[in-house]
Parts: sequence; structure tokens; C-alpha cells
Amino acid sequence: MENSQLSKTYNPEEVESKLYKKWFENGYFHSEPDPTKKPYSIAMPPPNITGQLHMGHAFTFSLQDVLTRWKRMQGYCTLWLPGTDHASIATEAKIVEAMVKEGITKADIGREAFLARAWEWKKIYGGRIVEQLKKLGSSCDWERERFTMDEGLSKAVNEVFVRLYEKGLIYRGERIINWCPKCCTSISDAEVEYTEKEGNFWYIKYPIKQNMGDGSTSTPHSDDMFLTVATTRPETMLGDTALAVNPEDERYAHLIGKVAILPLLNKEIPIIADSYVGKDFGTGVVKITPAHDPNDFEVGTRHELPVIRVMDDYAVMNDNAGIYKGLDRYDARKKIIEDLQAQGLLVKTESHQHNVGECYRCTTVIEPIISKQWFVKMKPLAEPALEAVRNGEIKFIPERFSKTYFNWMENIRDWCISRQLWWGHRIPAYYCNDCGDITVSREKPDKCEKCGSANIKQDEDTLDTWFSSALWPFSTLGWPDNTEDLKYFYPTNVLVTAYDIIFFWVARMIFSGLEQMGERPFKHVFIHGIVRDADGKKMSKSLGNGIDPLEIIADYGTDALRFALSIGISPGNDMRFSLEKIESARNIANKIWNAARFVLMQFTEEDDLTSIDYNKLMIEDKWILSRLNTLIAEATSNLDNFDMGLALQKIYEFIREEFCDWYIELVKPRLYDRDNTTAPVTRYILNKVLSDSMKLLHPFMPFITEEIYMHLAGSGESIMISKWPEYSEQDHFPAEEQKMNKIMDAIRSIRNIRAENNVPPSKKAQVILVCSSQDIKTDMESGKAFFERLAYSSETIVTLDKLGVSDNAATAVIPGVEIFIPFEQLIDFEKEIERLEKEKENLESEIERVNSKLSNESFVARAPAKVVEEEKGKQQKYQDMYNKVLERLETFKNQ
Repeated sequence: MENSQLSKTYNPEEVESKLYKKWFENGYFHSEPDPTKKPYSIAMPPPNITGQLHMGHAFTFSLQDVLTRWKRMQGYCTLWLPGTDHASIATEAKIVEAMVKEGITKADIGREAFLARAWEWKKIYGGRIVEQLKKLGSSCDWERERFTMDEGLSKAVNEVFVRLYEKGLIYRGERIINWCPKCCTSISDAEVEYTEKEGNFWYIKYPIKQNMGDGSTSTPHSDDMFLTVATTRPETMLGDTALAVNPEDERYAHLIGKVAILPLLNKEIPIIADSYVGKDFGTGVVKITPAHDPNDFEVGTRHELPVIRVMDDYAVMNDNAGIYKGLDRYDARKKIIEDLQAQGLLVKTESHQHNVGECYRCTTVIEPIISKQWFVKMKPLAEPALEAVRNGEIKFIPERFSKTYFNWMENIRDWCISRQLWWGHRIPAYYCNDCGDITVSREKPDKCEKCGSANIKQDEDTLDTWFSSALWPFSTLGWPDNTEDLKYFYPTNVLVTAYDIIFFWVARMIFSGLEQMGERPFKHVFIHGIVRDADGKKMSKSLGNGIDPLEIIADYGTDALRFALSIGISPGNDMRFSLEKIESARNIANKIWNAARFVLMQFTEEDDLTSIDYNKLMIEDKWILSRLNTLIAEATSNLDNFDMGLALQKIYEFIREEFCDWYIELVKPRLYDRDNTTAPVTRYILNKVLSDSMKLLHPFMPFITEEIYMHLAGSGESIMISKWPEYSEQDHFPAEEQKMNKIMDAIRSIRNIRAENNVPPSKKAQVILVCSSQDIKTDMESGKAFFERLAYSSETIVTLDKLGVSDNAATAVIPGVEIFIPFEQLIDFEKEIERLEKEKENLESEIERVNSKLSNESFVARAPAKVVEEEKGKQQKYQDMYNKVLERLETFKNQ
């Protein structure tokens, strides 16, 4: 216990830096495997080193810290393992962008010099992210901090690549991949974001080759000598190698096996039958472009069609595009449409809403193209990962998100893992320049394993960022070495993440953990929502509605930010963030601080706050202990179920309402009367309730709770390593709870009567309580002192008989009790009528003003819709107030 006095005001900046330093230096964040304790571990979703902390980071890391601090207090050996991700595409783009400003390119400086720049970037920005995480109060084990490209994790990446290659689950081949023409790299299906956009269907006529009998052909003249194809990407038609129809489509059965002429290039292409074609879709005829469409590639493979790529890596038309060579894909589209129209081959153009795939990093429209890349066979890996969720071995919270997981994994295609980037884990494959053999090796080989030549070269590509991230739960613990950390802390307990990366990351960690470790990577996947602004829009820099969490911390403190992000949230649902929430959270922190100051000021050096004689407890003492006891059970259960927002709501409401607004007010007379024999009991209860309340609140608001706790009796070293409160049957007082709740309900009703009649606290009034039974009468009589203090009663009459009670009284009813307050003791009727008449005049003026505005057609037409709605709201509010004033005037004039 420190000096018993707190400073007059709470200064977050001063307190937070001091306490975080204390926690870190005392080693409270660090845990070593302890066979006497149960392990509890969380692998932090590693933030990218591309920038700084945003509100989404603050949200997810606050929730992870809540779980970590809570479990630490419950006596678990906790590990929250921190780290950062190299984020290959995003980081490389940032570095290239900086180089452009210097007037240089990657080619100018070469791979080694570029990587040196990347590592310097990591040193600067990766370090910055870590410092920002500390500002959030994150109780991570910084001694175990990892980076996806550090030596140990790189070793794990190579090990997994080689293992999967040796099992035949990694292969190199030509397939359709998603290509970003701006980033100039392949990206996986999960990295393509689809946006609905306005586009067109162009209907194009393909001539059918006509045989003349003498071996020559003729140009078609009638419409039945053409096949019409609808396409959204006419520029790819230059790579068509067939037209396809459904084999059961009677309209085209006679054409199967015949030849069509590819417009513009005048090439002959076959007309084939394939069940892939839907009879009812479009015209029933589909152009097959194997090099530029994944479905067409499959059709082409089945029918052994040529694969002709007509664009280069920058989405510029290549040599195969004929006269369109050198044109950007969209310029080529425009020219092709013009030429088709000129030749009479464009039937029509229809507007069409369709989903367009974009690169998740730069939003450039991706181009499906044929390319030789490295792939992971997903079907053998996906099935065990699906079964682990189906059988409950891994549970999604909320459960509904398992459907997203199932949908992705059940329809998963082979994963393209090679990237045409320099920043990342380089693929451990080595090509022999003499015999062409490929050597895949954990370490760089000296020579070709087939022919022995030393003339070998490593693959230029790097691995997809998510390949290394997929190994995070076990690679960070030392795998492939069988470390003590790995044996003790794996599998981890819970993954905390947003729903937008379920298939980016969650699915890949599950199948990787099962494949490499033979065991699930975590038991629970706790899915939270994303942070939106006050209007429900997703927060982002580009939209201009992003709020820097570090600025919030500087202005309001970390605890206020964490409280605002956590209060009232529910698993899986988005949360709305606003400055009003932050201001409210700061006010809550100040209220807690002021309440703690009041409590501490009551203590004396003679107080024994370590034990109490329960026989000396008053009804209000038993009530608050019982309510605290219930809160402990409920909050612990809520946290067990990952319902953190509800737990915090209950804790906060208990501290604000039951402890501050009720208990402290109820016991003030006992505190102020130093001769009162129950004063020491009161001080014990105040210390206990405040201490346990701070423990319950600590995971959410770590700094203010530590500062207050360290001033309380029996505080020990730190709240961080104190024992989490537990439910105690000794503190369960249901009868006293019930009695106090009745008394409090009556006091609330009396307060409402006084508020409705604008009666100030200084004006005392008689209160008559007519009870329906002797038991209730006894309960109400035990609270007489409370009515006088908290309901401003000049006299409290508790009776079973309504006789003699004046009809001229304000009334209220609660179960078992009728409440009467004589009007003449509450109100000076003449003054109140005078006040209401003035209020009536003011409201008439406001109603006239707002009606005038809303009847002005020019105002309604020109003013923003939001302003008009605000005025309509005022109109309704003033009218409601006016009606109430008239009603009260009539009541008082009739008295």
C-alpha cells in the first residue's frame, strides 16, 4: 500500500508511462513454462511494418490484452506473444514509392541493395509499431518478440516448403493465376477483393466457316451463319482458341465439330461441346480463352486447346494481339469495339452490373493470366482442417462465422504461393543451368543434385506473405526445433481477429498447424467486428474518417480509449467509434478516480482493513457485498464466453451506480459520525469493494486501476499479479439484496416525482409509504434513514392503512408499496403556475420559429437533408414539451 492519498486529478500521461515501465522492469509480462500452472497463450496477429497503428489495431489488441491480463490474474502461466509481419507486397510498394521520389528503380540498385533498404525500413517502422503497442498498455512478452523474416521463422518457412514439396503437395506449373499489373506480381484468390461495378456485355458475331464443296470457303451473309457471343472483356477475344456450346443444346448441336472464324484476327477456331456452358446463360455460346480465364483454362485442358496469352505483365497487349500490340488493355478494348462495329460484327451493347476483382493492396483490377508459378495442393490439406471445425475441435465465436470458413475451404483451389517480389522469403528452389533439374533444399546447395553441376541459380521469386504467417502459432515458439516453449505453450488457446481475414489467415493457420504439428493451432477463434465511425462507415485514411489512436491516447489517456473500444461490444459485430464515446470514457475514469479519492480520505491509521466481524454488517453492507459477489460470478462467466463488452458494461454499471451512487451515499452518515461503532465496518467494506472492483476492471483499464489499487490496504506488489476475485458463498445475502432493492425502488420513485415537479433537494417533503404486508412494512421501516438522506424526506410514515392519506398528493406505485407525497409540501402552486406560463410562452415562440422554417419551400429544398431532419426533430420535441406544460398547468390550476 502506497501513500493513502491520490492526487486531486488523474493525469493519464504521467501515470501510464510510470506504470508501464514498472510492469516491464519487474518482468510481469514474461512467463517461463511452469509445470505447476496451466498455460494460456495467445499469438498476436502480427501487424504489418508498413505504417503505424490504426483504430482496428487498437481494438483487437485491447481485446487480446483483456484476455491476457484476466488469465494472468486467474493464476495461469500466460504468454501473449508479440511480433510483426514483413508484408511483402505492401512493404515493397512503400519502398518502391520512396525510391521513385529519388528518381531510381529496383533495377537501378539491384536485389541486395534493395533488400538492405527493406531491412532499414523494418528497423524504423517495425520498431515504431512496437512502441505504439506499448502505448496501448499491451502486456506482451517482449522478450519473445518475433518477426516473420527473422532467422528462426525463415528456417521454419524453408522446412515447411521442403516437407510439402517432398510430399507432392507443392508443385510448379502453368495455371491461371490472379495477376496485378501494377504490383507486377501474382496474388492468391484470398487477396482479390470484389467490387460491384457498372460494366457492359458486348454481343459479338463470330462467322461460321462455310465449305463450298470445291475445298474453298465463303464469307457468311445471313445471321444463321454466325454465332453470337456475349463478353465483358472483349480485349481477351484475341486469345480465343474455341467457341463452346452445351452438348445438350439442340440449337447448336449441328455446329459441334465445325469451325468458326475469330473476328479481327481471322483465325480458325473449333466449335466444341462442353457441359461447363449453361444453356440458359447469355446466348448459350461461350468463347474459350484458356490463357485469360480460370474456367476456360479447365475447358481448354479437357479439349487440349492451345493456350495463347495476349497481354504482358503490365496488361499491355503483346505480339499475339496483332495490330493491337502495345495498347493498354482498356485502350485495346475501345479499339476492338470500334473495329467490330465497323465490320458489322458488334450486335449490341448492354449495361451490366458485375463483380470486378481488384488487388487488395493497390485496388488495380486484376488480370487472370496463364503463368508458371509455385502452388500448394489444397484439397489434401483442407479436409482435415474442415473436420477439425466440424467436430468441434476448433470453435468459432460466434459460431456463425464457421459458415464463412466452410464456404471458403470447401471450394478452395490450389494456392499460388510464388510472388514476383524481392522482399520476402525467397523460394528454396535451385535451377541447374546445365541439365534443367530443380533442387528444393532447406539450405543452399553447392551443386545440382542430379548432374552435379555447380552452375545453379535460386528461384527469383519470393513466397506469399501468408505462407509464413500460416506458421505463426508454432514457428514463433521455436519450431521446427522441439523447444520447451513449443511443448508447453502449443497449442495456443485462442486466436483473436476480425472477420475480414478468416480465409486470409485463419484457415491457413489451421491446416498448417494440423499438417506440421499434428495438432490444432488454437481451441477458439474469437471473431470481432471492425471499427466504424459514428455514421457506420468503415474507418480508413482514404475516406478521411480515420482517427489516430495515439492522438486519442495523448488527449484522453489509454484507459479511456480502451474503455470506449470495449464497452457494449458483442462477438462478431462491428462497433461504432466517436469522440463522444471517448469523452464519456474519460469522464468515467474521472468519476472512478474521484470516488477512490473519497474512499481513501475516510481511512485512518487505526483502521484494520484486513478482516471484519460479519455480525456487525448492516443491511447496506450485505447488499453491496452480495451485489459484488454476483458481479464477480457474472463477469467471469461473460469473459469465459468471450462476451467482453457485456462484462465491462456490468462492471462499469456496478461501480458507477451501485457503489458510487448508492453505497457511498448510503454510508456517508456512518463515516461522518466518528463515534458510530459501524464506521470501521464501513471503511473495511469500502476498501474491499473498491479493491475487487479495480481487479475486475483492470483488464480493460489497466493504468487507473493499478494506480488506485496500489493505494488500498492489502494491495501487494501490483494489481497485475493479484488474484482475480472469486464468488464466495459467505458474501451471498439474497434476503438483504431483496430488501435493499425495494427500498431503492421506492427512493427512485420519489426522486422521479420530485424531478417531474421541479422540486429542488433543499425542499424537504413528507413521504407516506402504504405497504401491502407487514413484511414489506418492516423492510421499508429499516430504510427510513435512507429516505431522509436520499429522497429528501422531512418525515417518512410507513403504514398498512391508506386511511387519512390526502387525495391531493403526488403518487407512485412499486410492487407492494403505494407512495404518496402531499402536493402542498412539494409545490408553491402560484410560483409554479407563473414559471409554467413563461415556459409556455417560450415554447410557443420556438414552435412558431421552426414551423416557419419548415413551411419555407426554399429552405426545405436547399438545406442539407440532415439539417431539415434536425428541424423536424425540434418541431416534434417542442410540441411534446408544450403539451406537457399545458397538462401540468391544467393540473395545478385545478388544485
